[in-house]
Amino acid sequence: MPTNNQRRASAAPPRRNRKKKKLNNRQHIMARYAVIVVAFLLGAGAVIAKLSYTTIIEAPAWNARAAKEMQKTVPLAPERGNILAANGNILACNQTLYDVRLDMRHPRLVGSRLDAEKWRMLDSLADSLDTHYPRNKFIRENADSMARYSWHTLFRNEFAKPQNERRKTAKIGLKLTKEEWERIRQWPFFGSIKAKGRGCPVYAEDHVVRIYPFGDMARLSIGRVYEDSATRRITGYAGLEKALDSLLYGKPGRAKKVAMNNGFANWVDVPPVRGYDILSTIDIDIQDILEEELLNMCDSVRADWGTAIVMEVATGEIKAISNVERNPETGRYEEAMNRALQPFEPGSVMKPIALMVAFEDGLVRHNTDTEDCSPFMRTSDHAGGGRKTMRQIIATSSNTGIARVIFRGYREHPEKYRDRLASIGFFERMNSGIGGEQLPRVPILYATHPKTGAPITMTARHLDLARQAYGYNTEIPPLYTLSYYNAIANKGRYVRPHIVRALRDGEGHDSILPVSYIRDPLCSEKTAQQVKECLYDVVWDKRGTARALQDDRVTVCGKTGTAIPYDYEHTHAYDNSKRRFAFAGFFPYENPRYSCMVLMTAPAGSTSAARGSGKVLLNVALKLFARGLLTDPLPYSATDAPKAPHLYAAAKNYISNLVEKLGLKGARKFQAPEAGVTKGFVPDVRGLDLPAAIALLEKSGLNVSAVEGSGYVAASIPAPGTKIAKGSPVKLRLQWK
Repeated sequence: MPTNNQRRASAAPPRRNRKKKKLNNRQHIMARYAVIVVAFLLGAGAVIAKLSYTTIIEAPAWNARAAKEMQKTVPLAPERGNILAANGNILACNQTLYDVRLDMRHPRLVGSRLDAEKWRMLDSLADSLDTHYPRNKFIRENADSMARYSWHTLFRNEFAKPQNERRKTAKIGLKLTKEEWERIRQWPFFGSIKAKGRGCPVYAEDHVVRIYPFGDMARLSIGRVYEDSATRRITGYAGLEKALDSLLYGKPGRAKKVAMNNGFANWVDVPPVRGYDILSTIDIDIQDILEEELLNMCDSVRADWGTAIVMEVATGEIKAISNVERNPETGRYEEAMNRALQPFEPGSVMKPIALMVAFEDGLVRHNTDTEDCSPFMRTSDHAGGGRKTMRQIIATSSNTGIARVIFRGYREHPEKYRDRLASIGFFERMNSGIGGEQLPRVPILYATHPKTGAPITMTARHLDLARQAYGYNTEIPPLYTLSYYNAIANKGRYVRPHIVRALRDGEGHDSILPVSYIRDPLCSEKTAQQVKECLYDVVWDKRGTARALQDDRVTVCGKTGTAIPYDYEHTHAYDNSKRRFAFAGFFPYENPRYSCMVLMTAPAGSTSAARGSGKVLLNVALKLFARGLLTDPLPYSATDAPKAPHLYAAAKNYISNLVEKLGLKGARKFQAPEAGVTKGFVPDVRGLDLPAAIALLEKSGLNVSAVEGSGYVAASIPAPGTKIAKGSPVKLRLQWK
């Protein structure tokens, strides 16, 4: 039998076979390495080949594409300029508002991370949101709304869901101010759950809006803006916003793409230039007075609409402009279209302008010249015929009288009357700065029809000429009519009406716009004075059509005008159920400071031109007088100055303390009288300042007719305690005590 060693020897492979097997394994491994190396070499070769192809062969194409990307620009919208009142108050400006939302899928708002403390803070947050930013405006009215729409309910429902199934955001508030947004960010809950990479769960989207701090005051004169859906540019569509849009808009900037470490970014190449701030001529106080008076009058007579303008005589600055219209559905008056720039048949307010032309043409020499006012050209004088002076023709508003005066110069060639109006700038654009200006319309009285060539009889042309003389067969915007009255008040200097005083750039540099004249002079100073005297008689003559406007406090003058409106939409005829009442004038007569025109359409018989439109002008004048805006400041000299400071109406025990605290060597005190009013007696106003004295006297039913000196009231005539009738005049003497 074989031994164990023999058996093992027979079982073991031969040595040569083992060596051969190892050699085969090594060859296989090397072969694999070779394949891998070859693969890497081929890959590297491909990369090198592609790199070479890209950087050498395709280099021009890639360089062109890179240059194209680098040349791409993004427009940068400029900030729109502000519109300011004459005293610097902001009438229109930009404000950044924020839409605030809550990220409901924020990593820290996962249910498993909301422990008891976080839920308590969430409940506190929900209370704050329900108080300041409720999801439903009726949430406080009933329990059902509270249960359904409260923030508590939203949080419980949403945070119980998986994170990816929740709503993405919850709206907290839209168009919130920066202060509101900052307050929300400071709430404790938001500060406690900031997450890396996601920040605070509450965020805001900002956008710039145009706001008007004074609401609808002078709305159409200031204007409004809209956003162009195609260009996203903010553009004005009315008033100053439209007329001066290019100046307010500014100049857009430009940003281009630049390569950064993490991609491309916008680099500001040309920064945007902010639009000009427009300093307007609007006086907030006068505007407020005018709007209130026009609204009250329109409401009292149930007018369809009303428009009014106040202008400074010397400069042509438009201090106030108002437009109201009754909403037929609600019966309430709202800001309406700017009819101050729309043409209407002016009625008799045209007569003083026609008379001014007659004076300049030498058709009459003096306002005491007379003219026959008997019936003429199908027209009769409602105040009676006979001969009347020019002052009487204007005072009584004689249609026949003014028509006969114009016929003196234009009977043979009626068409030249319009040419004469054109020569004084009647059809030139005002360029007042208010959008929507329209030109006057006065038909040319051709001898033949301009389209058909058919002859027109002289009788027909004469009839139209007569009507044009007294304000029919013409359409004139109120602003144009007022500008001529303003020239009469301004000694014949035809200043351009305007609503822009200065432009202010982003660096605060002002570009003051100088006062310009449409005609300087429009007429001689003598002509202006004679027409002015005629306008005085309209109010102050016992036969004047506006004698109801007499008031000793302010001497107003002007002209009434009544016209029957033409219905262009329905009947295409004159509407006899309504009247258009106008009054144009200026005040005070002795030294005109402001001119004003009021125009309204109201039911026939509801009022008159004097008691309607004229009353608006008078009330504005009286309120300006009460505020001391109709008189020049009294000249101040060293002799007027007090030798020691005055303490006005101070309690005795405070005087020594004030003197000590202010470091004064001494002071004197005005002892104010007891502010009491006894009907029928002159109150004691000694020691009061002028506004307080006027207010107390007017409260007693008295009128302040004259003021002398400067300082505080030292005496009154009649003396305090004098028995006096209501409406009696009182003179005040002022001095420094």
